Amino acid sequence: MIHFTLNGEEIGTDAPPDRRVIDLLREDLGLTGAKESCGAGDCGACTILVDGESRLSCLMLAAQLEDREITTIEGLANGEELHPIQEAFVQHGAIQCGFCIPGMALASVDLLNRNPSPTRTDIRHGLAGNLCRCTGYRKIVDAVEAAARLRENE
Repeated sequence: MIHFTLNGEEIGTDAPPDRRVIDLLREDLGLTGAKESCGAGDCGACTILVDGESRLSCLMLAAQLEDREITTIEGLANGEELHPIQEAFVQHGAIQCGFCIPGMALASVDLLNRNPSPTRTDIRHGLAGNLCRCTGYRKIVDAVEAAARLRENE
């Protein structure tokens, strides 16, 4: 059994320790927010938070989750209340097709936790491992910048 906290709930699963986390989440646990695109850690679509830090679930094995705290996009909102980064993505039209957005949002949360007042350059660098083919990145950078300003004003 592998025991970890997933989106605030303690769970145990008898998944094989060498099962990829992306497969565990999507196929075994029905959490389809993390997407598999490249399967090689190049695109960021599978990003999750592990103990608050962004990680690529396509490169992690289930055994690495033991006693860790995992947040997927499904666990980011507080019930019906969107997380500020999700709200900013919506308000700034940074969602487009939505394929990359779960990973982009979680990487943004990690970035803002590490650097609450990032410059636009900091944001671009912080999200460099997440690829988007729809938005051209400007709206995403705008959204992260707006979320950072909101946090400063709280």
